[in-house]
Amino acid sequence: MYKLLRSCLFLLPAEKAHHFTTGVLNMLCRIPGVGALIRTIFLIRDERLSRSVAGLKFSNPVGLAAGFDKNADYIHSFQNLGFGFLEIGTVTPKAQPGNERPRLFRLKKDNALINRMGFNNEGADYVVQKLAHRPQGILIGGNIGKNKVTPNEEAESDYLICFRKLFPHVDYFVVNVSSPNTPNLRDLQEKEPLKKLLLLLVEENNQQPSKKPSFLKSAPDLTDTQLDDVLEIVTETGIEGIIATNTTISREGLRTPENQLETIGNGGLSG
Repeated sequence: MYKLLRSCLFLLPAEKAHHFTTGVLNMLCRIPGVGALIRTIFLIRDERLSRSVAGLKFSNPVGLAAGFDKNADYIHSFQNLGFGFLEIGTVTPKAQPGNERPRLFRLKKDNALINRMGFNNEGADYVVQKLAHRPQGILIGGNIGKNKVTPNEEAESDYLICFRKLFPHVDYFVVNVSSPNTPNLRDLQEKEPLKKLLLLLVEENNQQPSKKPSFLKSAPDLTDTQLDDVLEIVTETGIEGIIATNTTISREGLRTPENQLETIGNGGLSG
């Protein structure tokens, strides 16, 4: 059944298949009783699976990473699938369309994807409206970034806006400076701008009635020197940890033919 369904979905462009499947899931979960039925199949409650990280208790260690539900449109439906947490975003202050299509590509021989979505999302205000009615009983993380048109010199303001708007509605934050699909974003991983950004968010966090854990999402393409700098900054700033990792710009070791990769072009590889 899975192979048949997969073959049918693969007849669609990758991004259309994504929107189709998530839309169908949302539609089904609106039918009375369907969400409960899905939970009986996928939801497993066992204390042996629970994990405690940075003061948060995860019911299990398998979660939905950022990028799949950028706008918190599907959080109620995804809660039924047994995840230990849901991470929404990447969220930027203002809505933006992302990069031109096509921007999501399957590498069938490698069971992998290349994407250059470009932080397409409806903006912080839209996401806040969705999170205002968030499901209970599951942890939700907010993955935040900067708008494409915002120069790096002003990036701190974008992250701060998202942090403040999402703060009442999420359980933890992820600072995304490692996507390869927003021009010059990865420059923010350099030692001084990264330290400055994280210290600003830590200061904002300390001013809240109750702090929420923050994590830095790192790139897998850092040099050893850059990685040492990141670890030093995380320790100095006192943020709670690192999420390893974002997608890679490397194409090493793939089975997909070189000419196909050249046709696809830039983007982050995952899978």
